[in-house]
Amino acid sequence: MIQKIFPFLGWLKSYNKEYFRADLVAGITVALVLVPQSMAYAQLAGLPIYFGLYASFLPPMIAALFGSSRQLSTGPVAVVSLMVATALAPLASPGSSDYIAYAILLAFMVGLFQFCLGLFRFGLIVNLISHPVVNGFTNAAALIIALSQLSKIFGVNVESSGHFHHVVYETIKAALHGTHLPTLFMAIAAFAIMLSLKKYKPRLPYVLVAVIITTIVSALGRFENNIRVPARNVDCPKTELLMSEFNSTLAEIRDRTEERVKLGRTLYDTLKYYDSRIEIDSYYRYRKEFARMKIEHEISLLTAEIRELEGKLSIYRGELSRIRYKSVAVDNGVKLVNMESIPPGNRGKGPEYSLKIGGGGFQDTLLTFIGGGAVVGRIPQGLPPFSVPKFDIRIMLNLLSMAAVISLLGFMEAISIAKAVAAKTGKLIDPSQELIGQGLANIAASFTQGYPVSGSFSRSAVNIQAGAVTGMSSVISSLLVMLTLILLTPLLYHLPQAVLAAIIMMAVVGLVNVTGFIHAWKTQVYDGIIGVLTFICTLAFAPHLDKGIMIGVGLSLILFLFRNMKPQIAMLSKHPDGTFRNRERFNLKQCRHIAVIRYQGSLFFANVDFLEKQVLEVVATMPELRHVLIVGNGINELDASGEETLSRIVDRLREAGHDISISGLNDSVLDAMRRTYLYYKIGEHNLFRNATLAIEALYEKTHQGSDEDPCPLRTPEFEALPVAEDVKFKPEFIKAVEAFRKKKQKNDQK
Repeated sequence: MIQKIFPFLGWLKSYNKEYFRADLVAGITVALVLVPQSMAYAQLAGLPIYFGLYASFLPPMIAALFGSSRQLSTGPVAVVSLMVATALAPLASPGSSDYIAYAILLAFMVGLFQFCLGLFRFGLIVNLISHPVVNGFTNAAALIIALSQLSKIFGVNVESSGHFHHVVYETIKAALHGTHLPTLFMAIAAFAIMLSLKKYKPRLPYVLVAVIITTIVSALGRFENNIRVPARNVDCPKTELLMSEFNSTLAEIRDRTEERVKLGRTLYDTLKYYDSRIEIDSYYRYRKEFARMKIEHEISLLTAEIRELEGKLSIYRGELSRIRYKSVAVDNGVKLVNMESIPPGNRGKGPEYSLKIGGGGFQDTLLTFIGGGAVVGRIPQGLPPFSVPKFDIRIMLNLLSMAAVISLLGFMEAISIAKAVAAKTGKLIDPSQELIGQGLANIAASFTQGYPVSGSFSRSAVNIQAGAVTGMSSVISSLLVMLTLILLTPLLYHLPQAVLAAIIMMAVVGLVNVTGFIHAWKTQVYDGIIGVLTFICTLAFAPHLDKGIMIGVGLSLILFLFRNMKPQIAMLSKHPDGTFRNRERFNLKQCRHIAVIRYQGSLFFANVDFLEKQVLEVVATMPELRHVLIVGNGINELDASGEETLSRIVDRLREAGHDISISGLNDSVLDAMRRTYLYYKIGEHNLFRNATLAIEALYEKTHQGSDEDPCPLRTPEFEALPVAEDVKFKPEFIKAVEAFRKKKQKNDQK
């Protein structure tokens, strides 16, 4: 019991120095990849980059200690980061204090959901998401992630929109008009370093090498080049007017948001009050409904006003970002002038500046102007503070569906990786225990300022290739991240954000799997269609990724029900190889007196009428029929509707002068038939273990006075094919038929 609660005790018992040396090397190697990747993924989630380090500090250690996989590397991942941004975008501005608080709360909700699923042994619930759905979603998410980084690669500012394709279009348009060349060159350099090292020196941590080189170049070459100028030294009336409008609009948004929050609390208190009064007088039920509708109407009006104000704010932000300035030396420092007011011949060769627009508005004193590329900037030094997430029922209800989707999708990614690793190591994986480990990791992230995490395919591959033996490698990685937070964050100030975008794009390339669509299509056409539809819907609804995967899951469940409503039914006859095969498929002759019907599927309420209809159709087409044999090897379940229908089939066949037998039923189905006395109604002498025994037992009784000789159920025989004179068979087919005829003649002689 203690080992079930603390699964890491299982590998600590036999831990030794050799294991530690291997885990130490693997832990250091993974940490070298984890640090830059985690910062890049935090940026993808719309959070300050140091929150990626916070999410990489404690969660990998917790997941390794309480999960079942010894080599799975947990932490920030691309798909989950993108889904976090999708979930929080409607609720707050990326990077704002509310946005950060909601991300931390989302980590707690995801962790709690996963932990409860694992605690109650519901690990198999992840099977609701089929592989074609996951493949379609992952390919679409990889494409969305890659395209979302284009603005950082080209160094342009583009406003977010409710439609992802519009953002991509605006990014391309902005890049054509004003790409920041130093930013683009820095991204290209990062790509070149990572691709060349990955190809020629795969053992080196190519991501870390790219980060180190580009950070040094950025620091030495003054890549950032920002200046701070007093507001009075900006000679541009248009800028002054737009900043004033921006600040007033932002203040209005804050006021409306506070009003909406107050109304949400008022709604909760009002409903609670009327619920307590309804027990006394039912009249309050109507008062409660009226109050609820009134307050919800006021909330919806405020929401509409906020959206309108946010649209205005977006316009002001876009106008401000498009204004370019030139610096002019004056007595009291530097003066910035709008480039439109300077003749083209007098603009000089100095850098162009644009106003840095933050989420908190503009101050009256100093303004920051960007004259170079964007860098990471200052990262708070030290470990994240331990604090309880801020619980807000209204926000939690808004995030509930996305928390469930992130939980299941993140776990599916983690368990898929864990199973792939287990196939190499030979260790067993417990899905429910892995859910507990992932859940505790996310809960730990929420208490240490982190956001939702999951198992990483790329880092897990690095972990196992580096020789990791146990979860101690992840513990070592966590300790190195802790060391980075305490000592090394000042060194990351000049890291270009374009390099982080390049790291993300390199990472998601591994998620693209076009062959997965082809493989699914070849296996079953409908699986291929579902995968393609999931891919299209995910792209169409981006950035609302949950809609794409929910459509895919819905299609899979509909297909599952449809297949079970019409299970496979085939008429069988004996094949020359001695087995009973599909008569139509192999063109076998059929016995005139015994109908052998194979039923592939469970007998339950959704498909029982289908079986009855098929049996009665067979009876109607066989005038000399005397007995029906149902081959039930595929019947794994029998519910009340199935039992009743089977009993009705027995009655109708016997009333028509036929009898019925069943072969191949498993013990659980036979037990259900015994409990309802259907077992005794059919008769023990009519229930057989397999079809061969059934035919041997039924042959004499069903063929008395018959001129059928030989019986196709005992001596296999093909039917003659009607062939037109002009039909030409392939020589290989003719040879195969001749060989079969010769073999049959020898058998007949024997």
